[in-house]
Amino acid sequence: MDLSERKKRILRAIIESYISTAEPVGSKAIADSLDRSVSSATIRNEMADLESMGLLEKPHTSAGRIPSPQGYRFYVNELMEEHQLSVQETERINRALRLKMQELDRVISEAGRVVSRLTNYPAFALSSGFERVTIRRFDLLIVERNAFIIVVMTDNNLVRNKLVQLPSDLTEAQLQMLNTLLNTTFTNLTLEEITPELMRVAQHAAGDAYGLISLVVSFAMEVLEGLEHRRVHTAGLAHLLELPEYQNLERAQPLMSYLSEDQDAARFPIPKDGPMKILIGPENVADALKDTSVVMASYDIGDGMRGIIGVVGPTRMDYAKITARLSYFAEGLTRLFGQGELPTGDGRNDET
Repeated sequence: MDLSERKKRILRAIIESYISTAEPVGSKAIADSLDRSVSSATIRNEMADLESMGLLEKPHTSAGRIPSPQGYRFYVNELMEEHQLSVQETERINRALRLKMQELDRVISEAGRVVSRLTNYPAFALSSGFERVTIRRFDLLIVERNAFIIVVMTDNNLVRNKLVQLPSDLTEAQLQMLNTLLNTTFTNLTLEEITPELMRVAQHAAGDAYGLISLVVSFAMEVLEGLEHRRVHTAGLAHLLELPEYQNLERAQPLMSYLSEDQDAARFPIPKDGPMKILIGPENVADALKDTSVVMASYDIGDGMRGIIGVVGPTRMDYAKITARLSYFAEGLTRLFGQGELPTGDGRNDET
């Protein structure tokens, strides 16, 4: 869409005023923000044009205008200036990233809480499972006559083990036969492929033998399921009630319910066309998100895994500030997981 420079200035001023105040914007306020370099009459004409182009909307109860989802999209693509993080912001994020968190789920959950506090919006965080993971090798190690250790290695070189206690004795020869069968039958299969193979083996194996096979294969399936699982962590839902758009509980409740429920992680796709993704209003697939914007940043966890950190808020959110904070935070997570380092903050202003 080709806009004149004057229309761009006016559209930017309207959007940034609405982001700040959540109130419809009139021509007088825009004239003041432009230092009276454009008359109110001219601004009214330009606002009418922007409305006819679908970039602005006019609430029924006000003479002012508010941005439409298409207007926000044009702003994000064409008008938004890069937000320079302040020294305070970078130090605040770095302090959060220095937390000594060991387990991946705990790191991701804490990341969501920190981002919610940084942005004052509800936040979500998740890790991606491996797209395709299989068992490369089984090893069964006898410990006692009625106990052995299952060791499985995946095709991405992760190793998991489990101690198994049996009600009866098991010989070394029996364990080796079981080990051979597992490595010839259940390796190089995905989680979805293992179940039919186990059913096929059940038709030929004796009861006791099948019980052992099923026991070991079930553990292998648990390992694969854990590696493929994507859990969504949400935080800061109460921030919705602080926003003018959601101070009516009837409007806030559906969105809060959607974010608080166990969600299929596929609803939060990891950006594939760049480190950031912004979905504005109707661009969101879920009906509960149609009047919101979702901003996501991806980060690398290592071992072939990635994750996303994102926020959900009204379409009038400050996209420049939110994308700057999320981008920096995601970069910090990538460095933390990969090298144990943090990005070097170089904020050059004192805005908080």
